[in-house]
Amino acid sequence: MSLFKDIFGGSEESKAESKMAWRELTDLGQLNEIVNESTETLVVIFKHSTRCSISRMALRQFEQEFDLEGKVIPYYLDLLEHRDISNEIANRFGVYHQSPQLIVIKDGKAIYDRSHESIEAKKLADLV
Repeated sequence: MSLFKDIFGGSEESKAESKMAWRELTDLGQLNEIVNESTETLVVIFKHSTRCSISRMALRQFEQEFDLEGKVIPYYLDLLEHRDISNEIANRFGVYHQSPQLIVIKDGKAIYDRSHESIEAKKLADLV
C-alpha cells in the first residue's frame, strides 16, 4: 500500500505538504460563497484527483509557482471525495469537467480555466 501512496499520493499527504492557504471545498453551499467572494476578489478553484500522478504533479507545480497570497482566494476540491461538487461547478460555471483543472471565478462567472500541463500559477498574475 505504501508504494501506491508514494506513487499516487493521497489527499492527506497533499494537504500536509502544501504551504498554500487552501480553503477546502467540501459542501455545495460553498459555491454560493465563492460567487459572492468573487465580486470582490478573484477566486481560484483547483480540482484535484488524489489518485492521479499527473494531477499531483500539476498541483505541486502550481503551489510552487503561486505568489498571489492575499490577492486571490484559493479553493481546493478533492474530486474523489466530492464529485457532486465538481459536477455542479461544471454546470454552474459552464466549464467542461477535467482533472486536474484550474478555474478562475470573477463576478460569479468563470473567466479562465485550464487543465493538465496548461495550469500555470504565473498566468494568474495577468488576471489580477
